[in-house]
Amino acid sequence: MKSHSGWIESPQTPEFNEYTIVLRGSLHIHKENKEIIVSANEAFIAEKDIEFQYSTPDPKGAEYIAICVPAFSMEKVHRKE
Repeated sequence: MKSHSGWIESPQTPEFNEYTIVLRGSLHIHKENKEIIVSANEAFIAEKDIEFQYSTPDPKGAEYIAICVPAFSMEKVHRKE
């Protein structure tokens, strides 16, 4: 996946675990009132049933791989609008 500078994803509480590996740039993750910065060559595990939100405020954005187990679906991601 690629995200541009300034991108903010809606908060979500998925029914699946999401394993994210950052290849370039950095992702900022808001989880339980904390901000976690995941840089290139680092990974983050978002556990199911816990709300989190991705963003890429850095000027270069980010490129990353997200693996969802079980597979991602719009019915199971539970994004806030």
